[in-house]
Amino acid sequence: MITCYVNYEIDPDKLVEFETYAKLWIPLVERFGGTHHGYFLPQESANDLALALFSFPSLAEYEQYRADSMKDDECLAAYEYAKKTKCIRRYDRQFLRPVLS
Repeated sequence: MITCYVNYEIDPDKLVEFETYAKLWIPLVERFGGTHHGYFLPQESANDLALALFSFPSLAEYEQYRADSMKDDECLAAYEYAKKTKCIRRYDRQFLRPVLS
């Protein structure tokens, strides 16, 4: 299993827009075979930081999701929403493997 950890720098004045964006992606990741662990928005922390965690059975399956998402109308609409609203300033992805009992 591989978990994608996405660290977002968001516009704090567009938190509502970012939350809308996040809610668009959760079912999309799951539709493509991933398990979404949620988005995490600022509370008692930096007001321009948000996180997302989702897993795929393998890095190869994640890469297939990425390729397929670039051809999917709902995914492209979600990307366009973020672009249009400018709720995301930048993001970084890291890939982690869980240690489970």
